[in-house]
Amino acid sequence: MTEHDTLAEALAALRRGGLIAYPTEGVWGLGCDPWNEAAVLRLLALKQRDVAKGLILIASTEAQLTPFIDTAALTAERLAEVHASWPGPNTWVVPAAEAAPRWISGAHTSIAVRVTAHPQVIALCDGFGGALVSTSANIGGEPSPRTRAELDPRIVAGVDVVTAGETLGRQQPSTIRDALSGKTLR
Repeated sequence: MTEHDTLAEALAALRRGGLIAYPTEGVWGLGCDPWNEAAVLRLLALKQRDVAKGLILIASTEAQLTPFIDTAALTAERLAEVHASWPGPNTWVVPAAEAAPRWISGAHTSIAVRVTAHPQVIALCDGFGGALVSTSANIGGEPSPRTRAELDPRIVAGVDVVTAGETLGRQQPSTIRDALSGKTLR
């Protein structure tokens, strides 16, 4: 199977409400269509993660995140700080837009979002036409896989497609910061 075929298969799976495992900047992630409640709930069950915790969204451009977040709630200074950090492994917790699904924001009034620098994830988001769920491809509480070989067999069995590719080698998951205060959360 070629990488192109894997991208096409991943996009087809996403469009039909499936789950994919894919490399991000530092770890392997699980993804699905954030607007598809059944897909998100299936992903949360696979990960054994409570919906109340919320999920990160990843995109190739800020425009793909616009339906989910309320950047008007940010000061010009904070918005400039967010923009200066993208693309890259920088996740920001931003006030949620009114239309944002509760299965993404969880018990929060905000959503964690990132514009990626990973070429393969950019291709996934562009091919899909929007942001994707991006959470580490592990069972809750277990280590996050840094290579395809480290993916838990239960994760592999629970997704529709495991893409080809590698992380960008970052040693830690993305930094998470609060866009209202600028405070580092992780």
